[in-house]
Amino acid sequence: MGGSGSHQRRCAHALRCLAVVLALGTPLGGCFTQTYQRGYVLADGALDQIPLGATQEQVLIVLGTPSTVATVSGEVFYYISQRSEQTAFLPQKVVDQRVVAVYFDKNRRVQRLANYGMQDGKIFDFVSRTTPTAGQELNYLIYVFKIFSLDK
Repeated sequence: MGGSGSHQRRCAHALRCLAVVLALGTPLGGCFTQTYQRGYVLADGALDQIPLGATQEQVLIVLGTPSTVATVSGEVFYYISQRSEQTAFLPQKVVDQRVVAVYFDKNRRVQRLANYGMQDGKIFDFVSRTTPTAGQELNYLIYVFKIFSLDK
């Protein structure tokens, strides 16, 4: 029966192929990265839809409910987000944190927009391209970034 030897060769070939696939796949499995998004997700172009002078209602329609509201020097809507990554079995690492701030004047109209994140270890506004100066606002932002970083 010549079929038995042929069957054994096919099985041996299949096992070798499987061994090669497993050998090549194991190192690649360690490179798998999982991304986690927490908090508010800012849609592309959303801030462009909010002109200066827009009402609070218009902001709520475009951005939705804020993560928190503060009255630093006037009312401010804060939209807070964090993106982290985890590679294989390593701990999660924060790769981006953002606080979008919408500042209102006394008539509840948009006075200023900011998109705060970390750049070179400092809080940076990616809209005005500036670092906020000392004061109540900066203290609040530092607090938000620290609290959110600890909450994993």
